[in-house]
Amino acid sequence: MWIYDRKLQYPVKIKNPNAALAKIIVTQLGGPDGELAASTRYLNQRYSMPYGAVTGILTDVGTEELAHVEMISAILYQLTRNLSIEEIKKSGFDTYFVDHTTGIYPIAASGVPFDAKYIGVKGDIIADLNENLAAEQKARVSYDNILRLIDDPDVCDPIRFLRQRELVHYQRFGEALRIAQDNMDYKNFYGWNPSFDKNCKR
Repeated sequence: MWIYDRKLQYPVKIKNPNAALAKIIVTQLGGPDGELAASTRYLNQRYSMPYGAVTGILTDVGTEELAHVEMISAILYQLTRNLSIEEIKKSGFDTYFVDHTTGIYPIAASGVPFDAKYIGVKGDIIADLNENLAAEQKARVSYDNILRLIDDPDVCDPIRFLRQRELVHYQRFGEALRIAQDNMDYKNFYGWNPSFDKNCKR
């Protein structure tokens, strides 16, 4: 289904390695609000969506999130390449280094490895789309916090791009929610489901 274009969605060209920055940015790879969780969440949710337009949005955004996994990985690689042992110790990157050297491993900034519990898939249209709206805002806040902590323009540039895409994805999921609401039976929206009456008669 996918065709791989051998270039990043947005260029990453970091001149100065900085393991201390990698320690915080890694959360957008494997943290609870990171890109790996987002791509997996959206690409799995699409199977239970009954409306083609919503499935299309989930596929589009989930695919783009895979590109963001690649961008974050490129940022991490460039921030940690050719580090000396002294630089690794001084930056506090030694706790990561001892387990992964400078390999790219999905982990949160707190040190917690990626966990499938970050992937919110309920199989319910309204629950899943609201999950996604919240997820995009949480990712945006994470990027906001990263931007507060960094001052290297080579790093800020792709991080700003990724932050902006969270806003676009939030808008896309708002559109998806409107499509779902327009197609749902008003009696079946949130509070009432005919199967409840059939199975649980008073």
